[in-house]
Amino acid sequence: MRTSLIFSLFLAGCSSLFAQLKYPPTKTVDAQDTYWGVTYQDPYRWLEDMKDPEVNTWFKAQADLTNATMGNIAGRDELIAEWRKLDKLQPPQIYYPIKEGGRIFYQKRMPGEKVSKVYFRENVNATEQLLFDPLTYQAGKTLSVQQISPSYDGKKLLIGYAENGAEVQTILVVDVDTKKILPDVIPATGGIEGWTLDNKAFMYMWIKSADNTDPGARLNPKTKLHTLGADTQTDLDFFSNESYPDLKIDAKVYPFVFFRKDAREYIFAGEGTVQNEFALYYAPIAKANSVKIPWKTLCTPADKLVRNFDVAGDKIFAITYNGAKKYKLVATDLKNPDWANAKVIAPEKSMTLENFTRCKNYLLISYSDGINNHFYKYNLRTEKMTEVKLPFAGSAFSMCVDTKTDEYYVGITSWNKPFSMFLYNAVTDRFSPSPLFPAPVYPDEYKDLVVEEVEVKGHDGVMVPLSIIYKKGTPKDGSNVCLMESYGAYGYGMTPCFSAELNSLAVKGAVIAIPHVRGGGEKGEEWYKAGYKTTKPNTWKDFISCAEYLIANGYTQPSKLGGMGTSAGGILITRAITERPDLFAAAVCNVGCANALRLEFSSNGPVNIPEFGTVTDSIECKALYEMDGMQHVKQGVNYPAVMSVGGWTDPRVVVWQPGKFAAAVQNASTSGRPVLMKVNYDNGHFTEDREVTFANFADQFAFVMWQCGHPGFQVKKEASNSKP
Repeated sequence: MRTSLIFSLFLAGCSSLFAQLKYPPTKTVDAQDTYWGVTYQDPYRWLEDMKDPEVNTWFKAQADLTNATMGNIAGRDELIAEWRKLDKLQPPQIYYPIKEGGRIFYQKRMPGEKVSKVYFRENVNATEQLLFDPLTYQAGKTLSVQQISPSYDGKKLLIGYAENGAEVQTILVVDVDTKKILPDVIPATGGIEGWTLDNKAFMYMWIKSADNTDPGARLNPKTKLHTLGADTQTDLDFFSNESYPDLKIDAKVYPFVFFRKDAREYIFAGEGTVQNEFALYYAPIAKANSVKIPWKTLCTPADKLVRNFDVAGDKIFAITYNGAKKYKLVATDLKNPDWANAKVIAPEKSMTLENFTRCKNYLLISYSDGINNHFYKYNLRTEKMTEVKLPFAGSAFSMCVDTKTDEYYVGITSWNKPFSMFLYNAVTDRFSPSPLFPAPVYPDEYKDLVVEEVEVKGHDGVMVPLSIIYKKGTPKDGSNVCLMESYGAYGYGMTPCFSAELNSLAVKGAVIAIPHVRGGGEKGEEWYKAGYKTTKPNTWKDFISCAEYLIANGYTQPSKLGGMGTSAGGILITRAITERPDLFAAAVCNVGCANALRLEFSSNGPVNIPEFGTVTDSIECKALYEMDGMQHVKQGVNYPAVMSVGGWTDPRVVVWQPGKFAAAVQNASTSGRPVLMKVNYDNGHFTEDREVTFANFADQFAFVMWQCGHPGFQVKKEASNSKP
């Protein structure tokens, strides 16, 4: 009785603020598409024209409304302050160490710094030396390093940086000995591909345009070759559909080239899309300078090679699901690749094979039981495989920075244990503290979180894993605010990961729930394909089933339940709340795909057709309609509170995708709950900039906590008493 009274008072207090929200006027237009005899109305099509001043004005007005609204919510600024405090407690964070020419190159971010800088050491015990600081390179601009690539002799370093999370890289070349930037500056690229083995040239991805609103910006890209000291205007079209028309490389594909220093007799190429199955080519290195390289097929998608491959000498290792629903590791000879009769290195297990890493004499192989990783090592000489006991259970990955040794770096994290990096010796089978990666530090309350792993019966009887994180002693009486987050696409699993941001909500009494929905890779290839194209509805239906479980078992109630989906997870969250609006109090569509029927008409859309489908196929078109959150918004429905989030420079999910969904719900919902469109003008799909990231997610989390009734995130007294 008391809980109901408090909640009624909460709604009454909120309604006074809701009444003050005056959304920017959003016109509708008579736009429609007819596919396969079905007409789909699109009244917010006009928002796709990002060059139109009216569209820019609409987004700016929406951003101003969101900023003003969230500025009046208590708890948001306190979240930012807490995250800053936690960040400053941590040791320096080192990313992506690479060893070439005896030197070790890496990015490092000090506690409190916004972005990482680039350093190197002559060896692991030597004094580090600064090579590049993105904060001082261009005065007044916040840049972030997205890639580094040292030459094989360690004397030159490629640095790819971007501004405002745009993921369009400017490439610099640094002379490591002098620490000076060479004149070879290449702007507006799709990224670094790596050096040639003679250290005299490098490859990069050329794109037609850096404009993330141009639908054709990333069609027909090319791998170009730049020779040091040469005019960039003369860079060679090394590998593309234009230079090799006989390969029939599709316009949406990213054609890439790479070398392997442990397979110096060959040059390799591939076709990059979101399709998991590899399409690779190779040729003798002696033919690399030919006018036309005689590319041979190394594998096609029909070979069903996925996840990872590696080359050493004349042998190539790869993961396949051919005859193995949970994958197996195989190897074949580069001189005559025969995937149908490839040697099985690691057979299929009851667990899912996720990855492998090669060192001098071993392969370190990672399996997943659906939640946690389990490691095995395969001795390349004896061909024996033995289990490796990890320091603690959780998500684990490995990397070998020097394949002339048998040492690995192994990183492990879990829902309630921070990321820790270890040095693992495959010969002695021992883990030791890493000299490059000091242990993380968190307050005691972050060590007092409980994790439950359960399985929930889905709508069709399939059991769906669900991870639940909460503070010890949390009651299960329906009184808790709960935030659910999931993804469900591309075969990517929601693997355990310590999130200081999410866990900061848990220490404040919120329940965090992570459904492992179909479309992810937790249970192998079948699990992925059970949430893919025509089976995609399983993704959001699994999410809904997990929501019902949380409610039925007292973790929360509908008036206190919030959901969140990011990127492709926008499909999940927008369809979950349009199918079951009664289950949720709030939802966040973070840089999310919310208008699937129009996805392929954005700059990054064509490359995603293998994952979601195309309107040019009658069956896939129907599937895209089912995925489309905007198309399922209906007039007169009591929708939950919604925050759509878009990055202005986002090249992956253009801002009008979440924008059109926000417009539709603003005009349709009768619940009186707020519907906000947050626009990050200093961000893309994401950014390394910690201050931007903190401000972005503080708004998102505070919005959910506010709308779900958390007492620490309510309207400030001065705001509730002010006039509109």
